[in-house]
Amino acid sequence: MSHPPNASREIWDWDDSVFLGVIPEAAETFNVVGNANEHGMVMGETTFGGLPELDSHGTGGIMDYGDLIWIALQRTKRCVDAIKLIDALVQEHGYASDGESFSCVDGDEAWLMELIGKGKFEKGAVWVAQKVPDGAILAHANQARTTTFDQNDPDNVMFSPDVVNFARKIGRYPADAPDADFDFSAAYDPVTFSGARHGEARVWDIYRLLLGKTDEAAGKEFEEKYLDYVRGYDLTSGRMPLFLHPPEGSAKFSLTVADAMSLMGTRLEGTWFDNRGIDRPDVGAGSGHSAYRWRPLIWKDTKGDEFVNERTVATQQTSWNFVSASRPWLPPAIRAIQWWAPDDSATSLRVPVYGGITRVPYHFADSVGQLPGAAVSPKDAPKADALNPSWDSAFWIWNLVSNLCYGERAQLVTEALREEMGPLQRDLLDKSVAFEAKVVQEYELAIDESNAAKKKSIAEKATAFCEHEGETAFYKWRHGRVHDR
Repeated sequence: MSHPPNASREIWDWDDSVFLGVIPEAAETFNVVGNANEHGMVMGETTFGGLPELDSHGTGGIMDYGDLIWIALQRTKRCVDAIKLIDALVQEHGYASDGESFSCVDGDEAWLMELIGKGKFEKGAVWVAQKVPDGAILAHANQARTTTFDQNDPDNVMFSPDVVNFARKIGRYPADAPDADFDFSAAYDPVTFSGARHGEARVWDIYRLLLGKTDEAAGKEFEEKYLDYVRGYDLTSGRMPLFLHPPEGSAKFSLTVADAMSLMGTRLEGTWFDNRGIDRPDVGAGSGHSAYRWRPLIWKDTKGDEFVNERTVATQQTSWNFVSASRPWLPPAIRAIQWWAPDDSATSLRVPVYGGITRVPYHFADSVGQLPGAAVSPKDAPKADALNPSWDSAFWIWNLVSNLCYGERAQLVTEALREEMGPLQRDLLDKSVAFEAKVVQEYELAIDESNAAKKKSIAEKATAFCEHEGETAFYKWRHGRVHDR
């Protein structure tokens, strides 16, 4: 989309819908749907918070973390360029959130960028970005994971020029300590009991499962090595590695989209943390052996003794979740696919959403959105929000189905739901593969069409496919069968 000279854009806080300010608009922006753009780049995040004195809410900064993601997707095609743009935006306009871990994939590379504002000390932010090595896997979960980093490898590591000296300035790193020994997390987001128990334990769960799938002994060794750390009992013996590599001598990791969906649905089953009351008594599990616990994660009884609830990968308070893939061999409009769903990632059927589509399925649309005028008009979405339910809203239907899996019949209903959901999800995955193959074939045969015409045609076909499959999935999830609107 082209914009006139001197155009501007309003910035509204992603979390609170508070107006933050105005910045210049780019001359051209790309189509963005959710967390993906029309060129195959995808970005996600988890919040780590960091030092309270570096919380940049209310400091006059304009750029919050949500708008940084959207604008990076609108203006860049590669993760490296997205990182540079995010840096430029926060330095020029100020940062308006707390510590964030941004993950980015563009089909050729994947990067992690960890960033934290400077609070009331000064404008801007400090950050470190590292490329995920080929063949490795990265996970992050509400705890900064960047420790020391190579400061002489610009092809694989990027960082703000003052990332070390700002820590010295605020008393978080000794003046006489070598730059090379600087630890980003230790300075800006030190690991606490909660950071290990509620954040790093989820990374541990995913890493041990992936290792165990490749080499059972290696998975068990990893699980035992870092157990005391993620329990929050021993925070000094050593952090888990940032990236997970296959065991020495083993084949490469095998990780499909379906595997990623499964990992996003884990709840620490079969581990020391398993709180379903199956292997050991747990009063919170109830008669239904529920793995879920309501907030707060840390609480006190009437005597003042402190207790902890576990934080699993899948959790009931999820607003929405997605599993994405970027495939550089496909035409740009369908290069990035997001398997998207509202609510709990363990109990939600995911629908396909390509980065190049121009409309989302009616039942998945939001008439209000995060920004003013986010939907073209109310007729393009059900009349519903977080406080006003509707039987036409996927948000509400998915929440109602997930809620059946909690409480006194948790284990029974969860198993029944997964039996129904498995074939439906596999069918959608198969249909997307068939659709993409057909699009590629037609793309290659259309030798007389211009690139612009091909791009428009693919976007239209992808939109129609996502609308049809999304609407079909909605009716199956609501009625158990297909039903015409």
